[in-house]
Amino acid sequence: MSWNEPGGDKKDPWSGRGDQDGPPDLDEAIKSLQEKFNKLFGGGAGDNNNGEDRPTFGNPIAGLGYIAAGALAIWGFSGFYIVDEGNNGVETRFGAYINTTQSGLNWHLPAPIESVEVVNVKQNRSIEVGYRTGSEQAIGSVLNEALMLTKDENYVDIRLAVQYEVKDARQFLFNIANPAATLKQVTESVQRGVIGGNTMDYVLTEGRGEIVAQIKKEIQEVMDSYQSGINISSVNLQDAQPPEQVQNAFADAVKAREDQQRLINEAEAYSNDVVPKARGAAARKIQEAEGYKEQVIAQAEGETSRFSKLLAEYSKAPAVTRKRIYIEAMESVLSDANTLMIDVKSGNNLLYLPLDKMMLPTNPAPMPSLGGTATGGSTEPQTTTQPPPQNTTQRFIAEDHVDHSTNRGRDARGRQ
Repeated sequence: MSWNEPGGDKKDPWSGRGDQDGPPDLDEAIKSLQEKFNKLFGGGAGDNNNGEDRPTFGNPIAGLGYIAAGALAIWGFSGFYIVDEGNNGVETRFGAYINTTQSGLNWHLPAPIESVEVVNVKQNRSIEVGYRTGSEQAIGSVLNEALMLTKDENYVDIRLAVQYEVKDARQFLFNIANPAATLKQVTESVQRGVIGGNTMDYVLTEGRGEIVAQIKKEIQEVMDSYQSGINISSVNLQDAQPPEQVQNAFADAVKAREDQQRLINEAEAYSNDVVPKARGAAARKIQEAEGYKEQVIAQAEGETSRFSKLLAEYSKAPAVTRKRIYIEAMESVLSDANTLMIDVKSGNNLLYLPLDKMMLPTNPAPMPSLGGTATGGSTEPQTTTQPPPQNTTQRFIAEDHVDHSTNRGRDARGRQ
């Protein structure tokens, strides 16, 4: 049945007649859209020529201005950004650097005119050379990084960790394409140069600290020459050892070196114990020789002085001086002899022996100075009894009373 047949349902969408429930016609849809735009942009309903209330558009230019202003405000607000503490923002305009911003709220011209890249300048970054942590790596590639040749043509396995920070965000982003890879290559190059300038023993033993300091210094110099914006904070030598294939032989060599050093220390300890004693004994002998020398010289000088004084006195009174010298010589000789001289001519029949004096040890009395002889003093010797030591055989010699002085004078003249 067609839509226009009598008795049929009137569902003609183009007739506009009837109260059917179908969709509205095109004119009504356009009018409805016009009313919505008028309400949105401030347009009102006006009277037309027929006096009917029909919806009309407001000012279209004002509506477009509102749209543009809203879009511009949204675009402008998109330029605000926040830089966290410890970060720097690097602003670029069409890819060219224009500014570096600090932490806080900042603004730049929104995209696509300007853009910003945030760089963490306080983060402690690190690279590993010769080993890897937390990942499975091909053993060949790690050995290529770790094995290097020393000055004495030995291989050594070095594992190094380098920690660094970003000190200039602009240089870090624009001067080097891949800062981490560049730093790793520089580290390998510097490390091989430093290790190649030292012997294996120095690298593995006492030279670790100096080698690490030298590697850090040279890495920083190279990275600064590249203007990389990187600051090397620390270089850690994780491990330094000979290759695995020769570790047993190297352990034996290290043990032999330790034994050598131990024996050297023991020899030095023995030397430190013996040498001072020998030097002390030598110094004592030298001091004793010096003392003996001074003693002999002093005695010789004393004897010389005594004989010089005797000569002076002898020249004044030769006879008296000769007699005095003879008496002193006899006294010194007889003082050590166990002889008792008794004058029987001048004595009586009763012989008295001083046994109590004879039992005492020999103690000769001091002789007077020769100075008295020169001034005409007494020339007679003092009679001194010399008791012999205990348990000795006594000799008694009886002599006639003679003038000993006359006899001695005669003997002296005969000698002259």
